[in-house]
Amino acid sequence: MHKKAILRAIVIFSILAINVGCDQISKSMVRNRIDENEQILVVKNYVRLMRVENEGAFLSLGNSLPKVVRFILLSLVPLAILGFGIGYLFTKKNLSKTMLLGFAFVIGGGIGNLYDRLIYGSVTDFMHIDFVIFQTGIFNMADVSIMTGMTIVIIGSFLDRPKRDAVTPA
Repeated sequence: MHKKAILRAIVIFSILAINVGCDQISKSMVRNRIDENEQILVVKNYVRLMRVENEGAFLSLGNSLPKVVRFILLSLVPLAILGFGIGYLFTKKNLSKTMLLGFAFVIGGGIGNLYDRLIYGSVTDFMHIDFVIFQTGIFNMADVSIMTGMTIVIIGSFLDRPKRDAVTPA
């Protein structure tokens, strides 16, 4: 294997591991130190920690689905998508560094939440922010990874656009 390919694989694994590791360490701390539905104010009423076990997806969507359907939609389908995404990261050699970073963050966050769902049957969410004009739902570090990754991908899609010639067609 070429040195550049080895370095690229190490970088991808490192980004994934850092994202999954930060997510799982933070969730473990929350599970061990905060009771379910307990609230801890961190910054007045603006930032609070509160442990919620979410059996659904983003903002508890799908929470009321039958268990079998929920398992298929929230575990098996994401497992297949994450598997495809990991394969894409390792085989798509012409991905820009920006896009690679963004996709690795998204996949790392997805792995963190999928791990929770498969091991614990729910995803541990614990952060809530009140920005006065709007509030977040309750989220976790995997969600932060996913949102950060998607932001990087969106920005990267604009930065990586081929420059169009200034010549107008005749």
